[in-house]
Amino acid sequence: MGDMFRSEEMALCQLFIQPEAAYASIAELGESGCVQFRDLNEEVSAFQRKYVTEVRRCDDMERRLRYVETEMKNDGLKLPELRQDEEPGAPNPREIVDLEAQLEKTENELREMSANGASLNANYRHMQELKNVLENTTGFFSDQENINLDINRRMSIIDPSLQQVGGQRGQLAFVAGVIKLEKFFSFERMLWRISRGNIFLRRSDIDGLCDDEETGRPVLKTVFVAFFQGEQLKQRIKKVCAGYHASVYPCPSSHAERAEMIKDVNVRLEDLKLVLSQSADHRSRVLSSASKHLPRWSIMVRKMKAIYHILNYFNPDVTGKCLIGEGWVPTNDILTVQDALARASKISESSIPAFMNVIETNEQPPTYTRTNKFTSGFQNLVDSYGMASYREVNPALYACITFPFLFAVMFGDLGHGLILVAVAAYLIIKEKQLASIREEIFNIFFSGRYIIFLMGIFSIYTGFIYNDIFSKSMNIFGSGWHMNYTRAVIEDENLKSITLRPNDTVWKTYPFGMDPIWQMADNKIIFLNTFKMKLSIIVGVLHMIFGVSMSVVNFVYYKKYASIFLEFLPQVLFLLLLFGYMVFMMFFKWVVYNDTVEGALSPACAPSILILFINMILQGSQDTPEPCKEFMFDGQKTIQQVFVIVAIICIPWMLLGKPLYIMLKRKTSGAPEPKPGSGGHDDEPMGEIFIHQAIHTIEYVLSTVSHTASYLRLWALSLAHAQLSEVLWSMVFSMGFGYDNYIGSILIYIFFGAWALLTVGILVLIEGLSAFLHTLRLHWVEFMSKFYEGAGYAFEPFAFKTILDVSEDD
Repeated sequence: MGDMFRSEEMALCQLFIQPEAAYASIAELGESGCVQFRDLNEEVSAFQRKYVTEVRRCDDMERRLRYVETEMKNDGLKLPELRQDEEPGAPNPREIVDLEAQLEKTENELREMSANGASLNANYRHMQELKNVLENTTGFFSDQENINLDINRRMSIIDPSLQQVGGQRGQLAFVAGVIKLEKFFSFERMLWRISRGNIFLRRSDIDGLCDDEETGRPVLKTVFVAFFQGEQLKQRIKKVCAGYHASVYPCPSSHAERAEMIKDVNVRLEDLKLVLSQSADHRSRVLSSASKHLPRWSIMVRKMKAIYHILNYFNPDVTGKCLIGEGWVPTNDILTVQDALARASKISESSIPAFMNVIETNEQPPTYTRTNKFTSGFQNLVDSYGMASYREVNPALYACITFPFLFAVMFGDLGHGLILVAVAAYLIIKEKQLASIREEIFNIFFSGRYIIFLMGIFSIYTGFIYNDIFSKSMNIFGSGWHMNYTRAVIEDENLKSITLRPNDTVWKTYPFGMDPIWQMADNKIIFLNTFKMKLSIIVGVLHMIFGVSMSVVNFVYYKKYASIFLEFLPQVLFLLLLFGYMVFMMFFKWVVYNDTVEGALSPACAPSILILFINMILQGSQDTPEPCKEFMFDGQKTIQQVFVIVAIICIPWMLLGKPLYIMLKRKTSGAPEPKPGSGGHDDEPMGEIFIHQAIHTIEYVLSTVSHTASYLRLWALSLAHAQLSEVLWSMVFSMGFGYDNYIGSILIYIFFGAWALLTVGILVLIEGLSAFLHTLRLHWVEFMSKFYEGAGYAFEPFAFKTILDVSEDD
């Protein structure tokens, strides 16, 4: 792992590669993943670049691979997964030709088999339907003459002149076929309309489901026979059949002919079954053979396409005998890149080895922070806010500690922390097996497994501090409060509670965390409320002071020494003289006012920190009864007045100091007024500098107040979490202890299951997610805004590993 304190130093390098070694050189660089190439042909369209033909060949091979993979999925075959040590490298030119020929052969063979299979399946389906027509129409022709006489009789009633014509026409004609059952009733109405009722239609449903020729899905079908007279009506019936996608089949009216035809159809069906079975076996063998090589082929093609895509970024020199490329390289990886170029020259047997030069440039390099599986989660949290500017201080280094700590302040429960540790430990121990899961929600938790682990560890620590485990306390060292109740009980036999005061009690400090006796105290909520509220302000002010102090590191690195006195100093003074002083008053009050002292320093005379701070800002005062005093110590009023005056002076100091310094510096150096947008904030015209500094000053002054108040969320969520945990215990789990018979031994398991489910679902998942989001906001807004610019862009090297991972996700 590299230095996480700031991003790595980058160098803009120029590569000179011989054309015959270009492919091998980029392949080696892709395996190393150390170079972010720049496109030197941005003005050239994709169709006019040198290696466009090779890219199209790769696209064609990818299309063939997708077709083969689709055919495998259609047949229910699963692709074998390659181990990391089995991953193939980029193919050499000879392998490319062989791979292209193999893919073309496999695709053509599959397409031919698919076409033949579709034709055979259609023939088999038609034969099956013909068989159903022949078998199901047997009962339709036994009464044909009766039907014919009945129709003649009806026609003569309508028009006597038609009887002779009907007699001359002889027997009825008919059309037999198969249609979807869902379309039959509409089909029947349409035949009735076109014939004005002169068609006699009969049907017989086919048993079971039949394959639909359009969708391939199983549907219900029925056999129909339409009896009619006249050639003109026959043509109309066939057109209606075509419109309803009904299949028409030949069907003899003679029983003997139908029986003979059924025998012939059965023979043909058996032949088709044999051919279909042999075709399926052959197709299965071809796909099985292809499936063994398909993962390797896919990786090879993707690597090859990526190589030619990068080669299109290169420019040929004037002679055309050399390719020139540019890219950003971490200075720590320059030797790695040079070794990769040397290996490529050796592999390709190039007469002139490839080499690399470092170019001086004023461009802002990309930001690259080298991480491992532990630090990558914290780095992703910071990068989600904004990519760090080049070489500025990286907050992720400190977030590894401050993030789980602030989370634990809100989530402080030893039991809940153990649950988080157990879940995270499972994800860490099984990370190799679980890394292959591609489910989006799971991957979010899996990528943050080390964050969850640390959040659990810190929650266990704060759980010990709060002495809270599932809303209960642990009496490990024994309570520090002891009192003789004899006198009190004698004086008042109805005594239900007693106030324990250090002055009247055998008292000692509990060794670690909260004394367990607070679990039984009536004023438990009041005590924890004020304790956690003050604790959240103390933690928040220290966190913000640390954030402001980190800006000094950036100013020193970028050699902006004037900003230390014109920005950092007034900012830190404003924060310390107001809210730092408030924190001091909290500690002073805790130390000075105690129960062992009488008079002005007794707890009853302790002033309110909030009232003191408000009066300090507004220059107000309050009346206090004797012997109490308004202030904690002599001269406090004068000190507060000085602090407020200096804090007010810091505002114009921040507002005008830097712009006036830049104006004086430009006049002294005689530099011309920069044009708008010509550089950073310091390189803008003076009008924009004044506006920018005014916005920055107003934002800092207002945010100092709002950000300090924002840290009260530590107190609010901690109190809510503890109270909700206590409610679940008292309203759910403890109900199982109310039964003293054998039923209680059964109910205790039921109540425990409900309590455990609600604890994990509400307190661990929902409350944990809430605390996580609040912690994220405290880092992004309250902490990082004090020093973090986040105006950079990420280092995205050409790496086969990244390309393959993205392809798998797609």
